[in-house]
Amino acid sequence: MRIIAFYSPKGGVGKTAAAVNTAYLASQNNCQTLLWDLDPQGASSFYLAGAEPVKGRKLSKLLEGKSPMAKFIHDDVYPGLDFIPAHSSFRNFDIKLEQESGDNQLKKLLAPLSEETSLVVLDCPPTLSRLTEQVLNAADKVYVPLVPTWLSMNSWNQLYDFAKDKKLGAKKLRPFFSMVDRRKNLHRELVERGPELMSNCTNVAVPYASVVERMGEEGLPLEKLAPNTPAAAAYRQLWQTIQKDLW
Repeated sequence: MRIIAFYSPKGGVGKTAAAVNTAYLASQNNCQTLLWDLDPQGASSFYLAGAEPVKGRKLSKLLEGKSPMAKFIHDDVYPGLDFIPAHSSFRNFDIKLEQESGDNQLKKLLAPLSEETSLVVLDCPPTLSRLTEQVLNAADKVYVPLVPTWLSMNSWNQLYDFAKDKKLGAKKLRPFFSMVDRRKNLHRELVERGPELMSNCTNVAVPYASVVERMGEEGLPLEKLAPNTPAAAAYRQLWQTIQKDLW
């Protein structure tokens, strides 16, 4: 079982769209996939179910061992794609993790799924926290969407330094550009200079597109909603990159 995460210290950068589209593409590629929405805002649910998002369960029952992981999973949201929706209690994830000692709790929670799951995709909240540390520890790769601005570049440097200082595997971090508007000079410049400015930078640049915003309205991944768009092609390229990274 491989574990990947989509994480950014900044919100509103297309993180959840990338996580959902990657999870769907993986499931359609004969890869039994689990998408876990760790963000209490629960945006993944809207991208998968539109106006009737899938409801999550309280976190405490899982961490206290009162409820098995299987009860939190919604099987086959799409063929080959299972889903753990967020719950408002996930805002306390960091507090609960601070109370636990020993090995990585997130990794322990996921371990029983390894017999039936090939890929776990974690959609993470935009915080630098104990949960972030556990995600960085548990994941094989962490994909970091960045809008091509200098502020985003600064946030990337902070994240890289954080992972390096905590010895959490800075080499796992794989930045890619998101919400790219090629009409803007700065966007074009930073996309071109990405490999120069960032370690392990991918060659993926997801364009800014209104059709991505429609995912929440329609409750569909882009491959089902608008597969012939440049944004859908960019997500397919991202999935191809992930496959090469993991296998």
